[in-house]
Amino acid sequence: MIVVETLIHARWIIPVEPDSVTLVHHSLVIDAGRIIDLLPTELAKQKYQGVSIENLENHALLPGLINSHTHAAMTLMRGIADDLQLMDWLTHHIWPLEQKWMSEAFVRDGTDLAIAEMIRGGTTCFNDMYFFPDITAGQAIQHGIRASIGLIVFDFPTVWAQNSDAYIEKGLALHDQLRHQPLVTTAFAPHAPYTVSDGPLQKIRILSDQLDKPIHIHVHETLHEVEQAQQQSGKRPLQRLHELGLVNPSLMAVHATQLTDEEIALLAKTGGHIVHCPESNLKLASGFCPVARCIAAGINVALGTDGAASNNDLDMFGEMRTAALLGKAVAGDASAVPAMAVLRMATINGAKALGLAHEVGSLEIGKAADVIAIDLNQLETQPLYCPVSQIVYAASRQQVTDVWVAGKRLLNQRQLTTVNIDELTTRLIQWQQRLSQNPDAG
Repeated sequence: MIVVETLIHARWIIPVEPDSVTLVHHSLVIDAGRIIDLLPTELAKQKYQGVSIENLENHALLPGLINSHTHAAMTLMRGIADDLQLMDWLTHHIWPLEQKWMSEAFVRDGTDLAIAEMIRGGTTCFNDMYFFPDITAGQAIQHGIRASIGLIVFDFPTVWAQNSDAYIEKGLALHDQLRHQPLVTTAFAPHAPYTVSDGPLQKIRILSDQLDKPIHIHVHETLHEVEQAQQQSGKRPLQRLHELGLVNPSLMAVHATQLTDEEIALLAKTGGHIVHCPESNLKLASGFCPVARCIAAGINVALGTDGAASNNDLDMFGEMRTAALLGKAVAGDASAVPAMAVLRMATINGAKALGLAHEVGSLEIGKAADVIAIDLNQLETQPLYCPVSQIVYAASRQQVTDVWVAGKRLLNQRQLTTVNIDELTTRLIQWQQRLSQNPDAG
């Protein structure tokens, strides 16, 4: 028999690729952090001996979920300024708080909370955009989660950098530092068309081409954003980005709630990606991304939670359910955005947008062993007729029992293996006390 590191026998395996396949009584074989085989359980028991053997008779195995848009450290502002319009929320609450409290410690502690929450919810990879990206990267490495670290850019000074050139320079330095980290990649992250001018965007496009890196940017998040851009320049933001050469296969257009038929056709033709954040868009009344039309046009649509300050969680199970339900309502078609489509949005589509589809996003031989196990033998998911539908429409993140990233177990029977919850909770209480003293906190 062949001895391998980990052998997982499961009731169901949903590999995502091939599409719409559910394997019954199959096993996943993991060695050196990668999937080396996927076969019926009876054959696996004859062929392999695992150093670690897991018998998950009531579980479905899935590729780890990919949260394609986060501001991880904003977990520290969860619930601090709810029920407000986007620009009111940003200008009168979030930005003043960040100006006062932003620091390496803020990002470290907020990111630790986000990572703990995401692992417990089955997220194995997140794509972040925030200040002190070096700290976010360090915490991701420490806790063993996969991450795409946004090299953030603004025109204006913040605690991270003084001007666009400094942001880009610091981002490139961080990219060089992280080049050999197996779990961490980078993406250029200009905040939005209304906070980054043409010159820096052109530099980012050139660097993105040279380094083959995604460009992660908020685009057409609200009607106000689009109307303001038209008043100031006579152009819609996506048109401006297209004229600057940024609408291409590297583009990750986050939110995209305001899209014309022509803009959908443009994204489809150029290979740009959309990151759909349905719950944040709903909470901030930002609008509705026409997901069904985008998918029908051939656009790769990924899924993200946004930050916990505007969601208010990092729950990809909730995001999948909301994406499916909202997609049907917006399309006026109950068959639109079906369960399997949103599961793909939360896995392989995110991997494609991040340039990681060769590595993660599906359970295939040769890929990294980023795997989650969901216990479907709960009253809330019984009786069970279709595992994929049950996961999207009925299961909760609390049913994720085990998580592996690159073969390393980060969640073991609901217990985190790399995060000290008691110590983290102490730090969170201190932040709550600090931020609640701020006059702009509520």
